[in-house]
Amino acid sequence: MNCLGYGSHIRQARRDAYMEWDRLRNARLHAILLITTGSKAEGLTRPYESDMDKLFVVRGVICLESGVNSGILPRETIVFTLNTDMCYHGHCRLHLERHGIMIPQVVHDALCDDGNGHVLLSSALYLDIYNTMELMQGEVLHENAGPSRPSSIGSLHTDSVYSFRCHCPCILLRWAKRSRHWPQPDIVQKVVTLGAFVTPVGFKCSEYQHVEWRICFNTGENELMNSLNNTQVYIYVLLKMVVKDVLKPVKKEITSYTVKNIVFWLAENNPQAQFNESTLFYWLREGLDQLRVAILKIHFQYYMLPERNLMAACGLDERQKSTWVNTITDMMNEGSNTLLRLPRIRKAIISHPEPMMWYSKKRVELELLQLKLWNRSMQCEDANGVVKFSEPMLQAINNRMIEIMREVRQRIYWEGIWLDDMDEIRNMMLM
Repeated sequence: MNCLGYGSHIRQARRDAYMEWDRLRNARLHAILLITTGSKAEGLTRPYESDMDKLFVVRGVICLESGVNSGILPRETIVFTLNTDMCYHGHCRLHLERHGIMIPQVVHDALCDDGNGHVLLSSALYLDIYNTMELMQGEVLHENAGPSRPSSIGSLHTDSVYSFRCHCPCILLRWAKRSRHWPQPDIVQKVVTLGAFVTPVGFKCSEYQHVEWRICFNTGENELMNSLNNTQVYIYVLLKMVVKDVLKPVKKEITSYTVKNIVFWLAENNPQAQFNESTLFYWLREGLDQLRVAILKIHFQYYMLPERNLMAACGLDERQKSTWVNTITDMMNEGSNTLLRLPRIRKAIISHPEPMMWYSKKRVELELLQLKLWNRSMQCEDANGVVKFSEPMLQAINNRMIEIMREVRQRIYWEGIWLDDMDEIRNMMLM
């Protein structure tokens, strides 16, 4: 797992780099707060390996749980009230309670009347507004996926979600008061203080989904992921591989987010001392069993809000369900041989250790340099966003990256593979 880039040191280095990227970017943003979430914030993927999940939070807007006093908030803050009546668990409508001093244009244009004299914020209109925004140079916009606005620039794919802060103390306190083995009380308290967000997506089966929003706990879940021990992280990684490389869902009938919640429940319900290297395969089997039951029943409880079924409206048909249940059952009976079904693990097992270790070290170094390059480039931008590439540190980073790629190119020449394009080598190593 360390050779494949899942060791604790590289995970921490990735997390630190993306936190620094957010800090630098937010120092230049005024109306928006940017937060990296998902696998990048968890430190589990290389730069180009999967989408970069970005949460954009509009400043000066707050959504309050019903019954929370808005009087203590600054007068200029725009306030919406969560209305969960007749909404599926974990979803709500946003009623405008207070205009503040000035409503941002993107918010104003998404307001609508509910027919009963109340002003609602439409999630569909809000998302449509962001879909019409001007793209960056070279950016390509892709089809929406839930609340996200996917786009790409070359090999870098980004999922952008535009949201508002949500203060829902009752929901979080219900979560915090549960009896548990994990996480520790200080982590529980931190998750509570981090609060929640609402994102523009309604429940799929609701006829009013165009005015519904989903309550999310992105920053709290980042904190929970960072508090898992190595064995729990490895279980999560292996289960994600099972979903992606073995089950291969086509329409997100089951996602890595469901897998994450499986690991959260395992961690909460069992003593932490039981999660260690010697029990990895036992817990992997337990995770597979929970995945199998979730598919069989088309039901799995959301960790933060158990009333919400993460499998609801997933579109899983009976034939596919039966095939997946049988496949997972077979994997559970295979013991450690289960790993041979996972392409990345299988390749690592059959590879000669020396070249694999050499390549792993080069890839880790190149990745860390790429992360430094991104952050340093931002520090070297002028007021117009133009990067001063002649800056000595930028040049040093870039020169060392070129050296590494040349070393890798020479090594693969010896293996009989002709690959001369440096950009292709870089993308191959960072994906």
